[in-house]
Amino acid sequence: MSLPHTILLLLIFSTSSSYFISFAHSKIARLGISSKTLKNASDGSTQNVDESDLKMYYFNQTLDHFTFTPKSYMTFQQRYAIDSTHWGGAKANAPILAFLGEESSLDSDLAGIGFLHDNGPRLKALLVYIEHRYYGKTMPFGSAEEALKNASTLGYLNAAQALADYAAILLHVKEKYSTKHSPIIVIGGSYGGMLAAWFRLKYPHIALGALASSAPLLYFEDTRPKFGYYYIVTKVFKETSERCYNTIRKSWKEIDRVAAKPNGLSILSKTFKTCAPLNGSFDIKDFLDTIYAEAVQYNRGPSYWVANVCNAINANTPNRKNNLLDRIFAGVVALIGNRTCYDTNMFSQPTNNHIAWRWQSCSEIVIPVGYDKQDTMFPTAPFNMTSYIDGCESYYGVPPRPHWITTYFGIQDVKLILRKFGSNIIFSNGLSDPYSVGGVLEDISDTVVAITTNGSHCQDISLKNKEDPQWLVMQREKEIKVIDSWISTYQNDLRDLNMSI
Repeated sequence: MSLPHTILLLLIFSTSSSYFISFAHSKIARLGISSKTLKNASDGSTQNVDESDLKMYYFNQTLDHFTFTPKSYMTFQQRYAIDSTHWGGAKANAPILAFLGEESSLDSDLAGIGFLHDNGPRLKALLVYIEHRYYGKTMPFGSAEEALKNASTLGYLNAAQALADYAAILLHVKEKYSTKHSPIIVIGGSYGGMLAAWFRLKYPHIALGALASSAPLLYFEDTRPKFGYYYIVTKVFKETSERCYNTIRKSWKEIDRVAAKPNGLSILSKTFKTCAPLNGSFDIKDFLDTIYAEAVQYNRGPSYWVANVCNAINANTPNRKNNLLDRIFAGVVALIGNRTCYDTNMFSQPTNNHIAWRWQSCSEIVIPVGYDKQDTMFPTAPFNMTSYIDGCESYYGVPPRPHWITTYFGIQDVKLILRKFGSNIIFSNGLSDPYSVGGVLEDISDTVVAITTNGSHCQDISLKNKEDPQWLVMQREKEIKVIDSWISTYQNDLRDLNMSI
């Protein structure tokens, strides 16, 4: 939902280099295929995609696909990559696997996505990876500074434009390789998983099928799930260690108690070894919130992050009295390492990707993540749509459209809509992923299928690892068999059609 750098980013808007406005209880939902906030925390993986077979290209992309004003004909350079090493060729109508980029750079995606690389040889597929507009090196208006400047330039950053970009590039690739009848399977994770599913629905003449991994396309105001993101965060911590869960639950009041002392913020700063003085207890709370949320969202072996955090919190520190906040800090160190200091204000200087996603979250990808009463590891603070809208409008000058996604893509009654109008979509979800609460978790039809495991966010499309559990190996095998069946059926139909002509 991206992702991609933090899961939940406090809605902080800078109106100058030194002034910040914070909207209480309003979070920007960060999706992302892999954690960028905890990028230094090891997941035990040593695998990397071999990029030596990849060739980078730039496509002259249209700025606005949906109007015919003079400005809409402006173009920009959109980056994509192709690996043709194992492709079976145009004569065989060999398939194309296309990865639809999300709120990240192409470089980041290539470093973490393994599904195409791992299964391309088996399917004899051409592999295509496309960078999302306004991310990485794909910047309209000539530069990031200009593209991300204000609502006038950011207004061309939305899901519909991104899908049209992908359609244009995929048709260009088919023409480039003279492969008119090669079937295309689109693949995406998190927000990119939503894009993959929507692409299949909006462009069925281009994509034969879609694999939508960890796609919370039902996590919008009109389709808000019964239980939210932090319900799963609470559940995973509690199931891992009830003692750890209770320690974290008690820590929020302890942080406030210490902060209320005359020198309380200094004490907290010393306890948590912060790189800069604290502005308030919320600095520590938001930092810890991100630690816990991302530990759950990207919790995978062989080094499971939640277990690491809880083992440290539960352990006794030798030769000193271990108070509650010392134990909480031990969990931080266990996850992101022993550092000279810890930056609790991680987004004081946001990256271009953060800025772009902030716009998307303040325009159409409004995911109502809050702390509900059943999210018992955290103080209750439900999502407040009114304050969220007011905050976005005060910064950008235009309000979000929280109902637009469900209007445009028609997912209010997902079972009816997809049964009537959808086909060839796999929705894969790990039920330990907090965003799975907004995913499609049941089969809709014979060709719109849900594959669920107890895994984490986008785990199935990540790089293979020799330590992968058997259930993950089986999940990926099931997905590729479904995709293979789509391709076989299509090619049989194509042969029958050619014989009848």
